[in-house]
Amino acid sequence: MSRLSGFPEWLPAQRAVEQRVIDLLRETFELHGFAGLETRAVEPVEQLLRKGEIDKEVYAVRRLHADDDAADSLALHFDLTVPFARYVVENANDLEFPFRRYQIQKVWRGERPQQGRFREFTQADIDVVARDVLPFHFDVEVARVMAEALSRLPVPRLRLQVSNRKVLEGFYRGLGVAEPTAVMQAVDKLDKLPQDAVRSLLLQAGLDERQADACLALSAISTSDSSFAEQVTALGVEHELLAEGLAELVRVIDGCAGIEGVDVVVDLRIARGLDYYTGTVFETRMAGYEHLGSVCSGGRYDELARDNRNTYPGVGISLGVSRILSPLFADGLVADRSVPSVVLVAVHDEAERAASDALATALRSRGIATEVAPAAQRLGKQIRHAERRGIPYVLFPGDAVQVKDLRTGDQVDVDPTTWTPAPDDLRAGIVRPTPAPPEETTP
Repeated sequence: MSRLSGFPEWLPAQRAVEQRVIDLLRETFELHGFAGLETRAVEPVEQLLRKGEIDKEVYAVRRLHADDDAADSLALHFDLTVPFARYVVENANDLEFPFRRYQIQKVWRGERPQQGRFREFTQADIDVVARDVLPFHFDVEVARVMAEALSRLPVPRLRLQVSNRKVLEGFYRGLGVAEPTAVMQAVDKLDKLPQDAVRSLLLQAGLDERQADACLALSAISTSDSSFAEQVTALGVEHELLAEGLAELVRVIDGCAGIEGVDVVVDLRIARGLDYYTGTVFETRMAGYEHLGSVCSGGRYDELARDNRNTYPGVGISLGVSRILSPLFADGLVADRSVPSVVLVAVHDEAERAASDALATALRSRGIATEVAPAAQRLGKQIRHAERRGIPYVLFPGDAVQVKDLRTGDQVDVDPTTWTPAPDDLRAGIVRPTPAPPEETTP
């Protein structure tokens, strides 16, 4: 039977890495008070397609024997934002606003599979949503929380790039540009097209050469601190919206200062092509895997959802868990054992299996993942069975219980009621691939 393209199924040692990543994300989000949420897998088709952006990517769902003209047409959700918006409206009377949620869940898209892109994959989202007014400090918080989460992951160094659509739109309007959205869409292609090609797009959009060059000069500004504001001001463009956006962006970059293990930078190339973003926007690249594009993105949207009485503005950011892990798995990222077991209890004789089971039960009662040998084979075969599965310790029952560390060969007497493996051994370790050299990016 052939594999289904675009629907990844990881091996146990890879799944252990994915679970570890999910645990680290969940732990970080919950430390900041975000509540876990899971929404249904399907939504009404008209709900998913109301913006008309990716109608060809939606998987429709229907019962095998349903009527062709069934009115309750459903589809699998292609992201977690649309279901979240619906959830907020439906449960607004029972939620405490501002509502802070995280969601780690499968999504489905019918796009062409390629490296880092699947038809079924896992995303991890955090959002803060309010009723009518969302204070700006939540933009800072969301950026900081995701930066902290990214810094804990067992992946190559990540670069969280922050921008603000008010800065871009205000700058373009200050230049006299009539259609700022078209300029943003062109500038957003700088990671994919040479600068000269983007300049041509700007000229085609109606800008003159002076305006096009000024837009490219703005897009070239990138700093890890608030010095970007002085560089923007030095370009000599003034607009009220520009000043507002610069002040907001300074707050975000200052709020993320001091987070180790991840690079948080202002990058004014980042525009995010979708027009529902209204302020702060995020994109993220992974060192050595820049060809994947952004692996974590989002921003501020002042109309996440609305009902007959209220508007629900929000700010959020989404990490493609499958997107970052799949190329790393291909390059050798793996757990150092294919099972959670840290101890294998040997069986000297099938008649004595109950004694081995009792030892395993005692270890499990203290939180030590343990399995019992499947057969009372020669001890050498039982040890090789543990080695193949990556289990680091073998416990031998008897009048004097002994434990063997298969990595060092040391074997010592232990008290099974108190002995505990080294703390680092209680969870599977992660074997990381050799980092690829960073790719050059077009300025």
